[in-house]
Amino acid sequence: MERSELPKHSELSLQQLGFLNHHFNTHEDLSTASRLFQSLTNQSSQLDADLLRLRTNLTKLAFSWISPSFHIKTAFHNLNFNIQNVSLQTSKRVLASKKIQQILIELAQIAKESRRIETIHKYIDTALRLEALVGDLEDAVFSSLNQPNENIFSAAKLTNSPITTDFRRKEKRLHKAIKALNDIEQLLIGIAQFQPQWHHLLTSVDIRVDKSLVVIRPQIFADYRTLLASIGWPPELLTSKSGYGDIAGIPNPLDYMQGDLRECYCHSFLALCDLQLLQTRREKRQLNLLYQECDVGLWAINELVSPIASRIEYHFLKWVEQPEYIFALVYKITRDLIVGVDYVLGPLIDKARVKNYSAKEAWVSAVVQTLLEFLTKRVFPALAERYKEKNLRSEVISSWLHLIDLMVSFDKQMQLLLKSESCLFSSNSEMFEGILRGKSLLMIFYDRPDWLKVWAKVELKEACKKLKADLKDEKAWLIDNQCNVDLHIDKKSEQFLLSTREDHRSPVIADSALKIAWEMIQRCKSFPAILPRQKFIRSTAARFIWYFLNVLLLRCKKSELSLDCPADDTLMTMCGSINAARYVESKLREWSDDVNFLEMTSFQNDSGITREDGATDYNCFFREEISCLLELETNWLMEMIAFLLRQFETLSCEYIQNKDRFEQEGLNGDSVAKDLASAISIDFVEPLDDLRSNLRALNMNLNRKDFMDLWRSIADGLDHFIFCSIFTSKIRFSSKGINQFRVDMQALFVVFQPFCARPEAFFPCIRETLKLLKISMEEVKHLQVVSSNDRDLSCYGVSHLSFDQVHTILRNRKL
Repeated sequence: MERSELPKHSELSLQQLGFLNHHFNTHEDLSTASRLFQSLTNQSSQLDADLLRLRTNLTKLAFSWISPSFHIKTAFHNLNFNIQNVSLQTSKRVLASKKIQQILIELAQIAKESRRIETIHKYIDTALRLEALVGDLEDAVFSSLNQPNENIFSAAKLTNSPITTDFRRKEKRLHKAIKALNDIEQLLIGIAQFQPQWHHLLTSVDIRVDKSLVVIRPQIFADYRTLLASIGWPPELLTSKSGYGDIAGIPNPLDYMQGDLRECYCHSFLALCDLQLLQTRREKRQLNLLYQECDVGLWAINELVSPIASRIEYHFLKWVEQPEYIFALVYKITRDLIVGVDYVLGPLIDKARVKNYSAKEAWVSAVVQTLLEFLTKRVFPALAERYKEKNLRSEVISSWLHLIDLMVSFDKQMQLLLKSESCLFSSNSEMFEGILRGKSLLMIFYDRPDWLKVWAKVELKEACKKLKADLKDEKAWLIDNQCNVDLHIDKKSEQFLLSTREDHRSPVIADSALKIAWEMIQRCKSFPAILPRQKFIRSTAARFIWYFLNVLLLRCKKSELSLDCPADDTLMTMCGSINAARYVESKLREWSDDVNFLEMTSFQNDSGITREDGATDYNCFFREEISCLLELETNWLMEMIAFLLRQFETLSCEYIQNKDRFEQEGLNGDSVAKDLASAISIDFVEPLDDLRSNLRALNMNLNRKDFMDLWRSIADGLDHFIFCSIFTSKIRFSSKGINQFRVDMQALFVVFQPFCARPEAFFPCIRETLKLLKISMEEVKHLQVVSSNDRDLSCYGVSHLSFDQVHTILRNRKL
């Protein structure tokens, strides 16, 4: 029999010292120690028996007191049923009987008392069940406290002999304690959901359970850590494969566990997982989160990473100025050990029914958290402080961007490690975009909005710097594929960004701006929360779009259209800006349809942002930017239309003012020359030629949508201008003048022939005027006497002119 070490004199209480002094005054009294020990043992056994007897009697008395309540309840139910039948039979005759009303009141009071008794019964029954379970838990904890502090998990003992009896007993006690804890928690969850008024019972049980957890949890953690040390964890991080200094993979001690050692580790791992599941359920109940998932790490795998983290921190501190070495080492550790972790611990996690994690996810999450803590404490605070000093700002910006690049690249590497877990998702990368939410290194900016603000400023400055470098090259503004300019666009991104470049005839600078903005958006793609991701994009990509919009606006303002100077270069400059704005607008709409932007927009709308009147793109993330781009396109397109109309008006001034051309008499209209060009009015040729050349140039350089709006608006403007100018001048059309006007207008239609099959359809006033000028005399007389009726005019194909205008045209004909 093993002898335990006697306690020190200072550790004994006053009652214990008094007891020993009373029975052992002299050395002779030591001979009676065996009899005293036997007597105390008998007394202890008798007290235990009395305690068990008292508990049994208490249970019997409680049940004997509760059992009559069942008979009373049955009798009350029968009585209530009979009274209801009597009430139904006599309700037609004695509805207002005071006696029956009194009986019903008394029965309601009896039913209320019955429910109260039933509630008391449930409370006592629940309290007794909880008392029994808590008693079992405390017995298991008490027995574990009385065990000697022997390391039953020592490597020598486990490798040289079967699983020891001590370990089996300890495992049985832990299993009993955890089972009791789970049963208790199941009852408490039911009470919290359906009997919240029993909060005092909940509180008292929680206090006793917490005392037991204070004892159990350190024991389970200590056993698990001892087992990790026994299997040789943590592994050697750097091992030489050969004499030439080649670095081999890191050996995983989990792969080398055998026999009893492996079995002991599995039991300890499962016990720690069970304890965590229990603790999670308790926290969710106490915080009223019963129907929410709590995203926490897995304790057992966190304990694997913790010793590795303490070992590699020494290397991290040496590589603060060279962070690429830090990320390379962490990635190597994660990659080399993840296969063994998944192979050994994956089945154990499934057995423990841990729903939120796979072994790979828990391993990656723990490693990322370790690196995140180091960056938070050691790296970013120093960079943020140095950023405040203006003389060091340029150096800090470079270091900051380099560190962000490493973080984004590391997150992608972790995603690739997790992608390999299942081939079902190998062809769909979008499903893994959010797999590292809560595990991304960009979580560092979640609790530090000041760092997020600095990062956004750095990114925006760098983006504007890149764009300014591209703006210095005038070839960047050439439209369509007229040049091959190598800006910040590679072939891979061009395939995505330039999918509609030819349709919009956008200059290359617009692609460069979109590429820069998209890179900033992609860098925050793995943000763990919506709010910081939204703030970052608003502070970087959105502001950069505004910066590029100002560039387009200034370029248009510098290109002033003047009738005294050639307009070719100015129009081409405006076309480039309008095309760029149209193309950026289309890409922003395309980006806003992405599920990530829709999620941010929904979050923004739910945050209390009020809807503006007339906002057609309320669900569009870039709605303000798109609105301003549309305004730029519309304003400068109207500027171009107004300029072309003014120029046509100036050049056709003599043509409009020459009345003799249309009033003089001459040959019959059938003798008009077949060649229309030779019959066109001489002073009408120049404005037509100028209009044709401008439209041709705009057709080649302006995007299709805006050009269609432009030429249709010009046609509409010319239609009103010519119609109003001709007939406000009170010209009296002769037969020759009518034919000359028809030839000139057909020449005008020919200018617009390349853009549509029937250009005269876009000149309704001129077209209907020509119809009125060639109708017969009988029809003229008829129209001069008919009343103002739309149906009468529609018979002659007139729908855009009023009766006053029709009568004016007819009066101006020389009959």
